Amino acid sequence: MLFSDSYFTIKQEAEGIFKDRGSKFLAFAYPVNNEAEIKERLTVLKKEHPSANHHCYAWRLGADGQAYRANDDGEPSNSAGKPILAQIQSKDLTNILIVVVRYFGGTLLGVSGLINAYKLAAADAIAKCVIEERFILFEYKIEFSFEDMNAVMKLLKDTDSKIISQDYKETNSITFRIKKQNSNELEKDIKNLYRTKLHYIKTI
Repeated sequence: MLFSDSYFTIKQEAEGIFKDRGSKFLAFAYPVNNEAEIKERLTVLKKEHPSANHHCYAWRLGADGQAYRANDDGEPSNSAGKPILAQIQSKDLTNILIVVVRYFGGTLLGVSGLINAYKLAAADAIAKCVIEERFILFEYKIEFSFEDMNAVMKLLKDTDSKIISQDYKETNSITFRIKKQNSNELEKDIKNLYRTKLHYIKTI
């Protein structure tokens, strides 16, 4: 359930680093939109750092941030992915992937040391990110008659909707996106246009 009208994410890639007793923890933060992008980022990063001991990561997706995952990549359970994810959640970020690449320095850090290292490496990467607020958008398709065209176009303009595509045939249709905060007004006003049909497509 989306209770907010906007969410926070990062504008571009950023890198962070943390060192402890010879071990290096290189953190990479990426803006992402889906799991396919995440897999691609991980594949590229592993090719760029083939001799690293671990590639631990966490990600969070969706305007509501309800899709997320943490991976320890061979480190003790919950000592790597979870601390990275905690940093993402602490800043209330979504559509983000953070990978921390570890080069072992020869000295064992212990579970508490690892938790601290992955936490601080992720925090350093986030600190170097440009964080931006984005409005949650709903995508709809509206079907209408020629008689209602002017009313529909005025409604879309008044609610600051962005038209994605238009199709004028026997049944006219427009696909558009609107800020979540304007959607209630739109749905209420469309009920007054009896010959129109509004179909929700997705949330962006």
